[in-house]
Amino acid sequence: MIISHRHRFIFFAVPKTGTHSVRRALRALLGPDDLEQVGLFERKRFAFPELESITHGHISAQQIKPVLGAPMFDEYFKFAFVRNPFDRFVSYCAFVSRDTGHFERAPLAFMKYVVRDLRPLERILYRPQHELLTDAEGRLMLDFVGRTERMQASYDEICNRLGVATTALEQVNASSHNPYWSYYDDELVDLVAAQYQADIALFNYRFERHAS
Repeated sequence: MIISHRHRFIFFAVPKTGTHSVRRALRALLGPDDLEQVGLFERKRFAFPELESITHGHISAQQIKPVLGAPMFDEYFKFAFVRNPFDRFVSYCAFVSRDTGHFERAPLAFMKYVVRDLRPLERILYRPQHELLTDAEGRLMLDFVGRTERMQASYDEICNRLGVATTALEQVNASSHNPYWSYYDDELVDLVAAQYQADIALFNYRFERHAS
C-alpha cells in the first residue's frame, strides 16, 4: 500500500496484479511525508500500531479506513489493479512452485491440487482480490479499479485523475508461464470459478479459451 498526502491518494496493492511495477512508478511522485508498506524487494512499514501485525504490503480498505479516519479515507483518491482470476491463479501456482518445479513438471495436476486439496486461504497471495477492496457487505470501497490486462492504459487514467504526468510501467517480478487458458481443462475451470466466484462477478471476468 502507498498513501500519498502530497497527491492525496491511496494505492491498494492486490497481490499478483503487477503491484511492484505500479509501486516503482508511483515512488517518483512521493513526498517526504508520504507512506508505503511493502515486504518484497524493499521493506517498509507503516508506523500505525493498529497494523503492526501485518508484515506484507497488502492492506485492505476495511483495515486502513479506521486507521486513517473516514474523512481522509473518503477524500483521498483510492485505486487498485485487479486481474482475471483464472490468469492470476496460474501466476500464483507458477510463483509458489518456482523452487520445487511442481508447476513446471505437471501444471494441471499441481493446480488442481492447490485449489481442490491445499486451498491455502491463509496466504494473502491466494485469497480473492475483492477481500482487499470491499466493505463487509461486498461493496467496492475504491474510486477506480484498473485492470492488469490493460495496465498501461489504466495507469495513464490514474495519472490523469491525479493531475500528474504518466510514465511507462516497467515489468517487475513477473512469473514465467504460457497463456493462462492453455493450462486448463473443464474441471479446473469449474474449480477456480467456484473459488473466485465473487471476484468474477464483481469485476466482470470470465474464462476465455483462445485458439492456439
